[in-house]
Amino acid sequence: MKDERVLWLVEKILKNSRVNSKFSSLCSGNSYNTGMPLGNLTSQFFANVYLNELDQFVKHELRTRFYIRYVDDFVILYNSKEILDLWKDQISKFLGDILKLELHPEKTKIIPIYHGTPFLGFRVYYYHKLLKKSNIRNFMRRLEEFRILHEQGQMTNEKIDESIAGWHAYAMHGNTHNLRKSCLFSS
Repeated sequence: MKDERVLWLVEKILKNSRVNSKFSSLCSGNSYNTGMPLGNLTSQFFANVYLNELDQFVKHELRTRFYIRYVDDFVILYNSKEILDLWKDQISKFLGDILKLELHPEKTKIIPIYHGTPFLGFRVYYYHKLLKKSNIRNFMRRLEEFRILHEQGQMTNEKIDESIAGWHAYAMHGNTHNLRKSCLFSS
């Protein structure tokens, strides 16, 4: 970006991002945390702007047909492991040379689709997707934390309901009928 006004606005947004919440103040000991919170719409926007170069490279240079990216997670589907290996090397070089980024060494894998592809907290199969077990465990742990905070008078029923509703809406994107039918998500 070369427009000085846009750069000024970006700097203002980044320097003035504050989070004021009861939960964050309980964790940090103060009522304000500086920095951009994970999942913040601004960080998503900047990731999309910055990684547009990757999108253009993958779609127009590599000419992939089945490419999906959400913020900094992406998946490419193809029926040849050799081609995927080649693309992985080319993407790695592009990211390093052009965007000064690296692929995550443990998360970047080429796997058959019938094993399920981890993407956005789900394991995606050809005809269905399941929540990752670690996400379910983390949510159960958070529920227990909420229960303790509620008993101590530090968290309201409304805040707990908000969090559960948000997670429930997320979980509904997978094949979670049995999970939602269980007592955890019964209405």
